[in-house]
Amino acid sequence: MATASEIIARWDSNEGKPYKGSLIDFEAYEADPTNIGCMCAQGQVLHLIGGWTPKKLQSTEQRKADLATAKLLNISVAHAILLRSVNDKADGAPSIVLTHSEKVLGDQAQTVLAFWLHLDGMKKKDWAAARAAARAAARDAAWAAAWDAARDAARVAARAAAWDAAWAAARAAAWDAAWAAARDAAWAAARAAARVAARAAAWDAAWAAEYACSEIQGARLMRERGQPFFFLPMFGCAEPEAIPALPVDYGRIA
Repeated sequence: MATASEIIARWDSNEGKPYKGSLIDFEAYEADPTNIGCMCAQGQVLHLIGGWTPKKLQSTEQRKADLATAKLLNISVAHAILLRSVNDKADGAPSIVLTHSEKVLGDQAQTVLAFWLHLDGMKKKDWAAARAAARAAARDAAWAAAWDAARDAARVAARAAAWDAAWAAARAAAWDAAWAAARDAAWAAARAAARVAARAAAWDAAWAAEYACSEIQGARLMRERGQPFFFLPMFGCAEPEAIPALPVDYGRIA
């Protein structure tokens, strides 16, 4: 067994450098059971902290591994997804996902992490409300008038229905603000992790969760431009400041 700090120290020293692409390279494990580098970042956490056997790592579906990793590290599911996403990149350094998340998510990292944890705490009725809000917002013709300028900027085709234009414009506003406020990698990382984490709960609302992250990252610029938050309110938070703060023990293992 090992602690999270010990595992992170191994990653940073290249000892046990995580495998990429799956929880475990079982053939490599069989060839050398002492080589922890045959497991990805999540795999090492599940094996060294959670006590999972190599065989279990080989046979477990990724969604279950995401959930278990989040629980073991006391982080959100989206945060656990981000861990494996960064790990699997060619030059990925998974330790910074846990120790310096701002290097991956930008300067609004703490608020993004808080939003992800908020998603984990949403009940079925909350997801149903988010799903309904996403559908209603997309179909609400009243939004079209409010978003005319953004619609033009987003170059929505003239043949698009009014609700299509409103949805596309709000999405474009969130993306543009986040892209301007955070570097491209941070913009993409937050969106992808939120979308994958939310998909299991409510497919319809998963894309809205992605765009809500962009609104958080670009909140300052959106306010300067007079652009309202369109997606974030679907999750019960009128603005980033309304998201419940991270608990003091977030990311800490008892």
